[in-house]
Amino acid sequence: MSSWIYALVWLALSLLVGSSLGVVLLSDDSALKQTYLPGKTTHGHYQIEMKCSACHDPDLGVTSKSCLECHENELREALDTHPASKFNDPTNAPRLAVLDAQNCIACHKEHVPHETHPMGVTLPQDFCFHCHQEIADERPSHKNLDFHTCQTSGCHNYHDNRTLNENFLHKNLDQPDHLVEQVVPERNALARYLASQDEPVKPLQAQDAAFHSSVARDEALIDAWAGSVHAQVGVNCNDCHTQDQKPETWQNHVTHETCQKCHADETSGFLSGMHGMRLSQGLSPMSPGDARLPMKHSSVHAELTCSSCHSPHDADVRVAAVDSCVKCHNDEHTLAYQQSPHARLWRDELAGDLPPGSGVSCATCHMPREEHGSSKAPKVKVQHNQNDNLQPNEKMVRGVCMHCHSLQYSLDAMHDPHQIESNFSSTPQQPSVESLEMVRRWFDERKSRRP
Repeated sequence: MSSWIYALVWLALSLLVGSSLGVVLLSDDSALKQTYLPGKTTHGHYQIEMKCSACHDPDLGVTSKSCLECHENELREALDTHPASKFNDPTNAPRLAVLDAQNCIACHKEHVPHETHPMGVTLPQDFCFHCHQEIADERPSHKNLDFHTCQTSGCHNYHDNRTLNENFLHKNLDQPDHLVEQVVPERNALARYLASQDEPVKPLQAQDAAFHSSVARDEALIDAWAGSVHAQVGVNCNDCHTQDQKPETWQNHVTHETCQKCHADETSGFLSGMHGMRLSQGLSPMSPGDARLPMKHSSVHAELTCSSCHSPHDADVRVAAVDSCVKCHNDEHTLAYQQSPHARLWRDELAGDLPPGSGVSCATCHMPREEHGSSKAPKVKVQHNQNDNLQPNEKMVRGVCMHCHSLQYSLDAMHDPHQIESNFSSTPQQPSVESLEMVRRWFDERKSRRP
């Protein structure tokens, strides 16, 4: 065979391999793309690992800018204890020689599973020690503490210390394990919406249902809609299923973009969390079959959108609070829920034996109600980013646990992995977290030194 034929064959094979590689790498949602990953992605990012451009800039590579596009607001709300600006202070400049704390990827690298610790940290676990060697001299209570204890539950976090700062700990000493009033804030979105309208809102009835003539009338769906909050506030079929009330734009399937028109805060939270983050990057919806947590086999082919948890017609939030969760999740924590004291409280609330807000559903803890605004005009929102308070788990204490329990009880419970696995089915061993007593002694000592 002549040399030019060899050359043509080589060229054809090169073009075939090159074009195949190009198709794979340029496709944001190709499973084949995983073959070219340099290493396993962390739990926080594996869902969007096919969207390389989410983190990698074509010109600059991976920079903190990519991290902050998703995490900047979270750090701001956390009152970040180690912001990059802290190291602009000349007195802290020498510490940058030890750790480039102005750069996110100095501590958080991707695709290095052999170096990755909890919360995606890729530094040796004694990194606190390198800047805080003198802490035992400043705080005698810290003598003989192992370097692993810095980030033990109830001690310190690198970014978010709102629940662990000493003033907050001191303020919440000596509380009873179970508070006298044990309720979460009452949702008020509906009341706020009705109060904001210039004219009274006319509730819609089943006979008011307006939909495209090509759609067969489904009495069960219409009855469900007529009894929903959507009908109560005047939202008709065409409002969700068409664009600008144009019949020719009717769509049976409603996306999160439709929900976002009225539920901007909820959709924003959903897209920030593990349920919706793929959609935020223009990828296909997350499927339980792709999850790293145990999921029920019956749900592996489902897709996660707003309507996965909220039935689009009856919109019963009580269903979304528990039933929608256990439909997919199959881990020990979820499986233990129905036998837990929290679940008994939830069933008692649904039965009318306890006042609203007394029960503890999955959503009570994982999609908590957050109070915003002022005391005169309170605004209670439901956080739809379900992993917003998961890691470090002390983040859940202040906004969830302390509606019903003391700070000491809450930290002790969150510190015990067996308590978490059993869905808090027993009383935690107390005190397993010593921070509050250390703070008590510290404040007493300072008080005794005052003239």
